[in-house]
Amino acid sequence: MHPAEVLANQLRPGRGWSEYLAGEFRQPYMRTLAEFLAAEEQAGKTLFPPRQHCFNALNSTPLDRVAVVILGQDPYHGPGQAHGLCFSVRTDVPPPPSLVNIFKEIESDLAIPAPDHGCLQPWAEQGVLLLNTVLTVEQGKAGAHQGLGWETFTDKVITTVNGQRDGVVFLLWGSHARKKAGMIDRSRHLVLEGPHPSPLSAYRGFFGCRHFSRANQWLTGQGRMPVDWALPTRAELLARYSRSGT
Repeated sequence: MHPAEVLANQLRPGRGWSEYLAGEFRQPYMRTLAEFLAAEEQAGKTLFPPRQHCFNALNSTPLDRVAVVILGQDPYHGPGQAHGLCFSVRTDVPPPPSLVNIFKEIESDLAIPAPDHGCLQPWAEQGVLLLNTVLTVEQGKAGAHQGLGWETFTDKVITTVNGQRDGVVFLLWGSHARKKAGMIDRSRHLVLEGPHPSPLSAYRGFFGCRHFSRANQWLTGQGRMPVDWALPTRAELLARYSRSGT
């Protein structure tokens, strides 16, 4: 089986994405990318997130439920952090600085206190597509897999949401994400742009942007359910996924 087919098998059926994305795994760029990833693993390099989690954003948020898109760059490159959702970390990993700042803005905007963990899986299950533009990275080497083909694939994800959904809120933070704004039909979707939540730029306008309340105002105005940005406690989350087998 070609590495691209192995990769394609990580995209869970029944989520609505395969109809629009299956053809990408037959494209030369994706076959080359998949061969590269397989060769890196065979060479003993550690890649994050683990292969079975690289499409976690798509597997967690079916296409017909996408209400909000948050666009990140590439996965965290430290051990145990990345699990396929942008800005999110596993429950036993301290929230990184950008995520801490996201929680600060939510508390300021909606008076929701920061949780005791950094796992954003409950957002994904409500329809928040937590998509990185690059879906893998080598341990300890931020940006190592940029420019290898993932951007083409995730651009296809964005254009699919743009074309197949109506009334989606796109949260584009930082220059990297904001470059994607031209792919989105603003007559049908809400695009909210701002600085990245990184400590280097959050004080330039991310703090005070009120994107979370503005997203919910848009959704309710469309007759849709707002996102509950409050996360369960770590203990509640572990119990929930223990019961569900997730």
